Amino acid sequence: MADTLDPANIAAIFKAYDVRGTVPDQLDDELARATGRAYVQVVGATSVVVGHDMRPSSPGMARAFAEGATAAGADVVMIGLASTDQLYFASGHLEMPGAMFTASHNPAQYNGIKMCRSHAQPIGMETGLAEIRDLVVSGSTQDAERTGSVTEQDVLAAYADHLLSLAPVEGRRLKVVVDAGNGMAGHTAPAVFDRLGDRVELVPMYFELDGTFPNHEANPIEAENLRDLQARVLETGADVGLAFDGDADRCFLVDETGRNVSPSTLTALIAARELAKEPGATIIHNLITSRAVPELVTELGGTPVRTRVGHSYIKATMAETDAIFGGEHSGHFYFRDFWRADSGMLAALHALAALAETDTTLSQLLAEYERYPVSGEINSTVADQQAAIARIEQQYAARDGVTTDGLDGLTVSHADWTFNVRPSNTEPLLRLNAEGRDEATMAAIRDEVLATIRQEGS
Repeated sequence: MADTLDPANIAAIFKAYDVRGTVPDQLDDELARATGRAYVQVVGATSVVVGHDMRPSSPGMARAFAEGATAAGADVVMIGLASTDQLYFASGHLEMPGAMFTASHNPAQYNGIKMCRSHAQPIGMETGLAEIRDLVVSGSTQDAERTGSVTEQDVLAAYADHLLSLAPVEGRRLKVVVDAGNGMAGHTAPAVFDRLGDRVELVPMYFELDGTFPNHEANPIEAENLRDLQARVLETGADVGLAFDGDADRCFLVDETGRNVSPSTLTALIAARELAKEPGATIIHNLITSRAVPELVTELGGTPVRTRVGHSYIKATMAETDAIFGGEHSGHFYFRDFWRADSGMLAALHALAALAETDTTLSQLLAEYERYPVSGEINSTVADQQAAIARIEQQYAARDGVTTDGLDGLTVSHADWTFNVRPSNTEPLLRLNAEGRDEATMAAIRDEVLATIRQEGS
C-alpha cells in the first residue's frame, strides 16, 4: 500500500476546495485521521459535525477523522449517511464546523473530504485548507489535554423540514421521476417527498445506495447519464424528471418532453421566485451562465452580479453583497437562507413549487427563461492554453461591436452572440461555452472558435 502521508501524495490530493483521491493508495483511514487532527487545530473547533456518503470506504474514514478530531480535543457529532447539503444543514443548524466524506460525482474508486467552518462557511486553499495540508505534512499536531466525545444525531427529518419551509410545494398534483444515480438522493429524497404526501406522485429510479454506481455514473452534467431518466419521464408521462449527482448537492431537470433543461434556465426561474420574495435583491451568476439570467434579473428589478466559475467565488461574493441567491451553470445553486450553501434538493423544490402553482407544462413554464441557444461546455486538448487564448483574443478583439474581458479566461461579447474560453486548472484543456440569438448564430460562433482552438492546439 502506498504511503498516504507522503508529502507528494498529500500535495496531490489537497485540491483547491477539498481533498480528493483514489482509495486506498491516495486516501485512507490514516490520512483521514491526520486530517481530522489538523482540521480541529486550524479551525479552532470545540465541536465538529461529520457525515459521509454511501461509498464503501466512507464510514471507516469518517470514523477515523472523528478519532483525529477527538484526539485534538473536539467533541464530534456523527450524522451518518448524508448528502453534502445535509451536512451543510447540520453545520448551520448545529452551529458547528463540519466535514463530509464524499467524492461527489467521481467514479467508485475515489473518495474525498469537504470541510467547512460553522454555518457552512467553505474552507478552500486560501481559507484554511493549505494550513490543514501543511499540518498533515509536518505531523506537528498535538494531542489535547482532553479527548473529545463522539455522539450520534439524526438530522435528516430536520433537514427535510427546513428545505420545505424555504420552498413549500402547493397546488396541483405532480408526477415526478427522481434519478438518484445510486447516490445520496436515494437517502434524502424519500424524507423530503414523504412530507409532500399526495401532492407528488414519486417515481424513484436507482434509490439503492451503492457506491459502485452499477447503473450509470452519478454525474448528470454528462448527457449520457440522463438517458434513463429521459426515457422514464416519457414512459410514465411524468411532469418533470430530477437527476442528482453522487452527493446530491447538484440537481438537473428534464422536462415532460424528455429534454434536458439548462442549469441557466433553472437559475433564472429560481432568481425570479427569490426576487418576488425580496424585490431589488442581488442575484449572483457565474460568467458562463446564459446572458438571459442577468437580463431577466434586471428586468425584474434585481441586481445581477457576475463572478468567476467556482463555488468559493460565488459564496464569497454572496457574503460581500448579501445576495439572496446564486446559480452556476454546473448545476450548483446557492441560497442565502441556506447559509449561502448549495443544495440540489432545494433547487428541485423551487422548480416543483413553481410548476405546481401553474396549469402549464414545465416546457411552457420555462419558455420565458430560455432566450438564447447555448452550446454547453466543449473541451479541447490544448498544450499551451494561454497562447491559444491570446490568439483568440487577437482574432476577435478588433471586430466591430465586440467587447472582451479576462475575468476568468476570455469572454468575448457581441450583441448577437457571446462566448467564454477558459483553461482547466488540472488538465491541458480549454473549455468553450458559447451562445447566440438563435441556433444558427450560436452554431456559427461555436464552430468558428472551435476551429481556431483546435487548429492551433492540435
